[in-house]
Amino acid sequence: MKTLAAAVMSLALLSPVCARATEADPAQGSAATNPAPLAQAPSGTRATPAQRQFGDIAPKLAELTDNVLFGDVWARPGLSPRDRSLVTVSALIALNRPDQLRFHLAKARENGVTQDELIETITQLAFYAGWPNAVTAIAVAKEVFQRN
Repeated sequence: MKTLAAAVMSLALLSPVCARATEADPAQGSAATNPAPLAQAPSGTRATPAQRQFGDIAPKLAELTDNVLFGDVWARPGLSPRDRSLVTVSALIALNRPDQLRFHLAKARENGVTQDELIETITQLAFYAGWPNAVTAIAVAKEVFQRN
């Protein structure tokens, strides 16, 4: 149980990186079209979102994000990507992390969680994580669902 809690907390702490990395920056172009300098990524490969977001200042954190969080924790066979998304979304709602929630709501949709299931998750958490957290999460979900 401590391992699952640590994994959820790691996701909550590191997911802002991915959320910010996927948002367009008008001054820089979109994250997808603005690769990091070659020093950030191995030769011949595209920079990851973590490398683009903070690899220049914290290369080890970018490496851990890529290799441990998304390369290992998210790839473990014990939970499906769909279930991992529900756990992560729930943790981000409970912790009131709307910036990270944006990325993970979209990721949850990619992992097969329906819009109705996400709304139901938020409604359920209103009673366990607090009404204000649920209201914030609904506003974020509305924004994300309108974009996608």
